[in-house]
This record gives sequence, C-alpha cells and structure tokens, in this order.
Amino acid sequence: MKTSDTNAPRILIADDQPDVLEALRLLLKREGFEIESAASPAAVTGALKSKDFDLLLIDLNYTQDTTSGAEGLDLLTRIAQADATLPVVVMTAWGTVELAVEAMRRGARDFIQKPWENARLLTVLRTQIELSRALREGKRLEAENRMLRDGAQPVTMIAQSAAMQPVLRLLETVAPSDANVLITGENGTGKEVAARTLHARSARASKPMVTVNVGALSEGTFESELFGHVKGAFTDAKTDRVGRFELADGGTLFLDEIANVPLAQQAKLLRVVETGEFERVGSSKTKRVDVRILSATNADLKEEVAAGRFRQDLLFRLNTVEIRLPPLRERKEDLPLLARHFLSVYAKRYRKVVSDFAEGAMRELLAYVFPGNVRELDHAVERAVLMARGATVEAGDLGLGNGKHEPERALEEMSLDEVECFLIKRTLARFDGNVALAAEALGLSRSALYRRLQRYGL
Repeated sequence: MKTSDTNAPRILIADDQPDVLEALRLLLKREGFEIESAASPAAVTGALKSKDFDLLLIDLNYTQDTTSGAEGLDLLTRIAQADATLPVVVMTAWGTVELAVEAMRRGARDFIQKPWENARLLTVLRTQIELSRALREGKRLEAENRMLRDGAQPVTMIAQSAAMQPVLRLLETVAPSDANVLITGENGTGKEVAARTLHARSARASKPMVTVNVGALSEGTFESELFGHVKGAFTDAKTDRVGRFELADGGTLFLDEIANVPLAQQAKLLRVVETGEFERVGSSKTKRVDVRILSATNADLKEEVAAGRFRQDLLFRLNTVEIRLPPLRERKEDLPLLARHFLSVYAKRYRKVVSDFAEGAMRELLAYVFPGNVRELDHAVERAVLMARGATVEAGDLGLGNGKHEPERALEEMSLDEVECFLIKRTLARFDGNVALAAEALGLSRSALYRRLQRYGL
C-alpha cells in the first residue's frame, strides 16, 4: 500500500469511543499528522480500500466484546494479509502481557495501554513511520539496482534549448568524476533528475543512489536517519538501524533541500562529508564509507552563509562543482519535447490511447508561465491524459485556464484546496519561482510551503 504524497504522515485511528477519537485527533493534528478516524473494524477495512495511510492506530476492543481484544486481533490479521508492510500500533484499556504478545505475533509493531502518555505515544508513532519509510526506501533502492543490473536505460535530461546546452555539457564532463556537486535552481526544475543523470553516467552507476530530503528531517531523527543507530540507543530503538550513508556506501548520496538543514546539524554533516567517518547513534565504533555527495537547493547558499544560516566550510565541501538548472520560462523551446515525453509516459501508465496535443492545447502550454516549472508541467500533462476523451489532448483537458495566473472560476466557487493552490501559484509567479520569498509573503515556513508544493504537484 502506498503512502500519502504529502510529507505530513497520514494516520487512521480506530476506536468505538467518540471521546477517545476526538482526544487523539486533537493531539495528533497539533503535532502535524493528517488524521482520519473509524469507529469499527468494518470502517477500517473500508477506509483502507479507498485511501492510503502511513500508519494505523487501532483499539483492540469494540462494541461486540469490550475486554478480550478478539475483534482487534481479527482486524490485525486481516490488515497483515492485505498489506504486511503497513505499520499498525494497537491500544487497549484491558492490556495484558499475553494480549500484547498475541498482537505483536499477528503483525502489530507496538502496543499502547490506555490511558496513554502523550510523549510515549508520539514517540512510538514517529518511530514506526520513520522505520516504515526507511524500509520502503530500501526496497526502492533494491529495485533500482536490479534495473541497473538488467540493463535498464540510464536517466537522462530531456533538453534541446540553448539555455540547457551548458548544463548538458557540464553534466557530461562532471559525471565520470567523484567530485561533489551542488545542483541549484528553482523548485521543480529537475534537480533530482540531474542528480540521477550524474549517478547513471558515473563509475558508481552499478552501486546504489540514495536520496534523502535532509531539510525535512527533524532534529530528533537527523542523526539516526543519516548515520543509523544501535539497539538501545534511545527509547524504542529496538533493533540496529543502517543509516543513509551506509546504504550509499560505494555509490551516491543525494542530499535534497540542503539549505534547510538546521545549523546545529551542519557540523555533524560536515565531518562525514570531509572524512567519510561517523558513528551510529549510541555507538562509539567509527565507521567509514566511500560516498559521492550530490546536493540540491533552490536557495542562494552564499546569501545563507552571509546571513549566518549556513556554514561556509560545509558549502565549500559541497560545491566542488555547481550546476544551475534554468527555470522552464528560460527554456521554452524544450516545453513541447517535455510535454510529449510526459504524454507518452502517462498514456502508457493509464493505458489510454492518447498520442498528441491539439494545436490549441500546445498554444495553452506555451502561453502558461509554469511557476512550478517542469514538475508542474508533468502534473498538468498527467491530468490532461486522464481527462482526455479522444486520441488528442484538448486545451480544456489541461486545466490551465487562460494560460495566466487567474482562476477559471470565482474564488467563492472554488474549494479551499483550489484556492490555496491558486494563491501559491500566483505568489510563486510574483517572485519568479523563489520559494523562500514566496513562503515569507504567504506567512509560511519554507518547509510548510514545500509540503504544499508537493501536495499540489507544483
């Protein structure tokens, strides 16, 4: 089962007591989780069929039987059969050792007894979500490496414009080396694609490329995520965990949103970038890895250094070579090529016979500003393929309105999500795609705006 596309973890809570559901909803929503609730095992099953969740928090006792936990245990079995990778935390007011053991045997990741302690509950939920995401990332890496071994075509940049020619030449020159590369550019310009191109054309192509959004890591998970931890290093560290640096040993580590790393964590990152040495959390044993570092940001790191928010010595280590990706508005000649590439990808994915754009649709694409750059174009074409009724994408299928940043409908006719998406697009256009300035104007933190950009495909 896939997880939510947003950074905020989505949790399904199941309990037959409305006051318990409300208390948990208020607690978890305040901590940044997206919450949905269910009052019965049947409602849980229905919710899982219609939506994706990062974690389930379920009671073991419902109206049919309030003490044995039989209903909850049966639900656990059905969840595990449907998706054994989905983390489930169980809770009950009638907790016994035997019941906890049986719940774990049936697939539960942890056990919470009512009344719960807020701090422990939050720690358990965050730990299980992080572990689950790390497991999925490991499977993704395994799949990528298998594709490489099987001779899959390498990732490449789709570009013919004059603005992209220096970028392509620089990628070709730098890729075979082990030099650290800093990739800069506005949000959605294809920085991760550039990183994958560098890796695919390097001598490390047969080794893993590990990607981590370092700016999204909390202070509490930063070291564990990057360097790993040993069993017992902290509460709920029940097993050893391999960090991203170890996963990338011999290959490439892509540190996305590098400008958002808190200053306090930058010294820890600097040491391993300089020496390749680190210790897992809770261990005094020094490990050494051979990793090429690629990093990306849409911020001006020199300005960040001048403002005291980014270490100059870390910047020097990261930008042996800097590659700037131009925004889509500076490479409009590439837009038809990119649009047709995305059209081919999504027509195949959704098994639709859609082969080209109508003349009006292509005019609409060329007239639109695309503050979200290539990522927004990708999203627009995906929508168009889904909406297309014939073999050709029409202008109306794109959902771009008149090609400017004006809504097709009055604001009062739009949903809250549509209004928010419209306002974000408009603000990004006003600041030429600069996320930091747009976030400040919108009254959001940069990380909060990034989450919304991902949610709306911008």
